[in-house]
Amino acid sequence: MTELRESSDVDATADALPLGPQSLVWRYFGDNRMFLIGPRPAVLQNMLAELGQGVLDHSVFFSDTSARIKRSLPPIFRTVYGSDEDNAGRQVRDFHHQIKGEMPSGERYHALDPDTYFWAHATFVEQVLYFADTFVKRLTQAEKEQIYLESKTWYRRYGVSERPMPANYQEFEKYWDHMMNEVMIAHPTAKYGVGYVTKGFPRPKGVSPFVWRLVSPVFNPIAAFLTTGGMPPRGRELLGLPWTERQERRYQRFAAAWRSRPVNWLWDHLPMRVRYNGFARGGYARG
Repeated sequence: MTELRESSDVDATADALPLGPQSLVWRYFGDNRMFLIGPRPAVLQNMLAELGQGVLDHSVFFSDTSARIKRSLPPIFRTVYGSDEDNAGRQVRDFHHQIKGEMPSGERYHALDPDTYFWAHATFVEQVLYFADTFVKRLTQAEKEQIYLESKTWYRRYGVSERPMPANYQEFEKYWDHMMNEVMIAHPTAKYGVGYVTKGFPRPKGVSPFVWRLVSPVFNPIAAFLTTGGMPPRGRELLGLPWTERQERRYQRFAAAWRSRPVNWLWDHLPMRVRYNGFARGGYARG
């Protein structure tokens, strides 16, 4: 793998930084440990009323959740791990042209509204930051800034309005806090997305009832732990997700174990096919 840019070398006055083998976004976004954060970005996306309503009105999320994930994530990975000249950004944008409708209040919504579209992107950026800082290593301020500046290049590949995009990581933090504390709601789509925390995960299509009866008693508690622990406290509060101080201590010990030097050493010495998904491996192979 190409050696990463040293964070101390990042130009603090840069408007954006490139994606590529040297970038931190590439290093973390396609890492297969990402499952440890649970569905954090998807749930947070749907807590924006307009975005949650668009999913409610137009998506197969409720009838076939796995199909929606399989359809949505690959082009986003191709956007990140493509080149400036060859990526799926415009394709992702064009998927959203017809996602529009009316809110319960009577106001109109459109998925390509800049504030709505940027929020969806912001949850993926925050996903990278949260995952790396929680389960890989404590990020320095310079590394957080680098990830954010790289994410601006990522966002520009969509070819949509940059009006809501903060200029730097400090401004992104302010934006994030404002959205979480003043804008997010417990939209029904978001509540559905975490309903299995208390009700149990529905049997996936293709898994026999017999197998699911054997697997679900183990799978459901793990899924609930990762989902609830992986949500911001404000998100848990809005969605009414049960979480105790004892569970929080367990979660932090669990995260610290993954960040430990022996676990990181072991992970870094595993084959690329184990550590990264196919989109990331393809990007690194092209260089």
